[in-house]
Amino acid sequence: MGLDAGNTVIKAVLFDLEGRQIAMHALDGRSSTPQPGHVERDLNELWANACVAIRTCIESAGIEPSQIAAIGCAGHGNGLYLLDGSGAPLIGIQSLDTRGQRVAAELGDASGDALHALCLQKPWSAQTPTLLAWVRQNLPELYAEAGTLLLCKDFINFRLTGELTSDSSDMSGCGLLRMPDCAYDDTLLDLYGLSDARPLLPRLVDPSEIAGRVSAGAADQTGLAEGTPVIGGFFDVVSSAMGSGVVAPGEASIIVGTWSINQVFSSAPVVNDSVFMAAGFGPERFVNIDSSATSAANLEWYVREFVERGGHHPDPFGHCNARVAEVVPAEDDPLFHPFLYGSGEGAEFRAGFYGIAGWHTEGHLLRALMEGVMFEHRRHIETLKRAGVCFDHAALSGGGSRSPVWPQMFADGIQVPVCVAEAQETGALGAAIGAGVGAGIFDTYESGIAAMTRVSASYKPDPAMAAHYEARYRRYLDLRDAMRPFWARG
Repeated sequence: MGLDAGNTVIKAVLFDLEGRQIAMHALDGRSSTPQPGHVERDLNELWANACVAIRTCIESAGIEPSQIAAIGCAGHGNGLYLLDGSGAPLIGIQSLDTRGQRVAAELGDASGDALHALCLQKPWSAQTPTLLAWVRQNLPELYAEAGTLLLCKDFINFRLTGELTSDSSDMSGCGLLRMPDCAYDDTLLDLYGLSDARPLLPRLVDPSEIAGRVSAGAADQTGLAEGTPVIGGFFDVVSSAMGSGVVAPGEASIIVGTWSINQVFSSAPVVNDSVFMAAGFGPERFVNIDSSATSAANLEWYVREFVERGGHHPDPFGHCNARVAEVVPAEDDPLFHPFLYGSGEGAEFRAGFYGIAGWHTEGHLLRALMEGVMFEHRRHIETLKRAGVCFDHAALSGGGSRSPVWPQMFADGIQVPVCVAEAQETGALGAAIGAGVGAGIFDTYESGIAAMTRVSASYKPDPAMAAHYEARYRRYLDLRDAMRPFWARG
């Protein structure tokens, strides 16, 4: 069984040993915005939804719970999930949160280079230690109550097993491990201003290591068999890449999800302060990532606010894809900046449509939105290339990969072939592959991937579109630069 816990949706998916999906159940949770820039969730609701998703998945599969060999969970990286000394939730901050912008800037000014030298990251607003520093400064009473710091999937693992653990991929991805050895480091905590936070850090495990077993209480709540092994789990960008067939050095994964994830695997992390982060998930297993919250969340916002409008549209994403397919690309099409949740270049960045004329239709707006998301992925990819991280093909995953029009736009816009995996739930599948390794079903991630993943579609770049996208990408960047002073005014 693979569990995939995103910023809102929790999914439970059962696969056979060939990677074919047997059953799946998903539940959408609620985020709250108690203040501008604050994005939080109720952790008790997250666990309740996980229980329903797991139980319903088992029931719909018609299997005995004892047939589940092992469980792997993947979860969104960063954010902050704090428990008190008894294991009760204190606060759940999601990775779309921007409250830590000022703290990140202060930490960056004071210790950015020293931090990067240790963890290969500089502070940013929704980074876990930045948020913990924000809590320490702004909510001292809550900080004093804190007993354990977890990431999203760690909280679910804790409720399943009673074990307080995190894995190396998530903890390195959030900047809390010394790289490349992926170890806790007191000097690193000191640089974050968190010298007293060492007792909050949970036991560190390998992602595919069995971190615990389903407890009797969790078995009653979920329908799982007591004693079922649960592995440490994954930073979801790693598991999604594995579920789309990518894990070996030199292979690339582009995830068109809530975040714009652009990542290339390697046997050693790239040391370059222009690259957003590097995460480690085993000996000589690293992924180099440049990313920001600028991807398919923009389309989700458009659908929610302008297409569904009360839930009356039977196929809102189908409607969007159909409108885009009607448009013949032109030089004077509108442009869109996908900065609804800020940018890696600045939390103050904002989204916007530009250059709309009276003859433009909804299809033009939606095409501009999809193109703007692709352009931001391209910007991240160019950052990786400048750092020496190159690739000649990529696996596309995430919700955007299921569009009939977006994958070809990516192939044309970045001018490399892209493929889309057969599995739609790549994050859950990657976690299940890891569970197979932990349970001894597969000896390596590569053998698990070979057994459980397949390509469903491939897209070759159209050379005739290269000049079109090159010109529009330069205009996109010029417009971004022109808007910077306006955004900086707040």
